[in-house]
Amino acid sequence: MEIKIRTATIDDIPAILEIVNYSILHTTANYNYDIQTIENQTKWYEEKLVKNFPVIVADLDGRAIGFGTYGTFREKIGYQFTVEHSVYVEDQYTGKGIGKLLLKALIELAKAQGFHAMIGGIDADNTGSIAFHKKFGFVEKGILNEVGFKFGKWLDLLFMELILK
Repeated sequence: MEIKIRTATIDDIPAILEIVNYSILHTTANYNYDIQTIENQTKWYEEKLVKNFPVIVADLDGRAIGFGTYGTFREKIGYQFTVEHSVYVEDQYTGKGIGKLLLKALIELAKAQGFHAMIGGIDADNTGSIAFHKKFGFVEKGILNEVGFKFGKWLDLLFMELILK
């Protein structure tokens, strides 16, 4: 299995949409309730491009099986050197090193763009994602208790931070 990390194109939006919607319906990695439409996902993609934020995909034989991006952490000017990232991989390909390739690429892109810190907001019960981020040097910075609600229960949000050097 040869995976290529590349910049996403508009043609990747349907595959990204499938990954996002799976996450919405089946996981607490995404706190949305309602699935996204192709129009929503296309608008999201176009907004990333306008703001000069990357959208990258893990390509397997010409098909996106995972994606990563980052964007504004908070809107105030003082946060301009900090980004919040997202990495999602198609369920059948999790645990195969694809997320690792995507996050590594995002970190390098963020450094190249002159960002200073990268934040991850992770469901506090997602021990796999927490361990994954620690491998890259992310440090736990705090938990916001019961700030999310999904699948009939309150969810805690853990923030992890990586200072980009």
